[in-house]
Amino acid sequence: MTKNKNTKTSQIHIPVMSDKVLETLNPKRGEAYLDLTAGYGGHANQVLERTLELKKAVLVDRDQMAIDQLAEKFQGSGIRIIHKDFLNAAKELLQEKRTFDIVLADLGVSSPHLNTASRGFSFRYDAPLDMRMDQRQELTADYVVNTYKQKELEAILREYGEEPKARQIASLLVENRPIYTTTKLAEIVAQAWPGYSRVHPATRTFQALRIAVNDELRLVKETLPIMVKLLAPGGRLAIITFHSLEDRIVKRYFSGVAGDRYDTDIRLLTKKPIIPSQNELVLNPRSRSAKLRAVAKIKNKKKGDA
Repeated sequence: MTKNKNTKTSQIHIPVMSDKVLETLNPKRGEAYLDLTAGYGGHANQVLERTLELKKAVLVDRDQMAIDQLAEKFQGSGIRIIHKDFLNAAKELLQEKRTFDIVLADLGVSSPHLNTASRGFSFRYDAPLDMRMDQRQELTADYVVNTYKQKELEAILREYGEEPKARQIASLLVENRPIYTTTKLAEIVAQAWPGYSRVHPATRTFQALRIAVNDELRLVKETLPIMVKLLAPGGRLAIITFHSLEDRIVKRYFSGVAGDRYDTDIRLLTKKPIIPSQNELVLNPRSRSAKLRAVAKIKNKKKGDA
């Protein structure tokens, strides 16, 4: 496909379950491809090597760093790149009456996000509390942690982080304000879990704040029906999730739209989620929680078909 000019980014970002994505979506020459979370172009590059149809392809991301990398990676290819969140990008494409044979959404946080200290996604680095995927937006984790009421923080931790000690941690956050850095936040959360082992107890809190800051679950819920509408007859849609909240939303929607109904033209491609192989878990430990689900739009369905 296109030559990756930024080898450093390529090395640190590994597309999750790429072999299973290709097997499930089965890209064919000439097909139109939509990547709603294109990131650094890992999945896109592999799909487009098979479709060889660059001018029909659309790559979407809301992160400026990713957009810059995509523009460099696919420079001069004719690929359309959209700098928006996937909900607004999907709405725009629907208004244009576009349809696609392949649609992919990888909902995970990319390695460059986690490895860039200044973005504030990880407590492994001492950095400002940011966590914005789109740095054009105003809401940051700093604002949430330091201005939200205790009850609001508790609800975020419980709903988005599934945190058993949400009330205690919310109280600690309010008591220890102002909190400006990732390491300080992690230290405070750890107070609720003395003597913890293995997984750092701040993991759930960071997930909850990231979801709240980026409005992740609402975007998934509202975009799913549009993704299906963007499918051409015979088109395939695959979504990769990384935590139970997202996976539950995708599972329920796919089950509802592709269930045992006579009035649907959508069928399940994955009755159970596809998970990474043991080999991939060794090579890319961050893939351990990934789940792939997919559906397809039935081609040439006749009126009255069950």
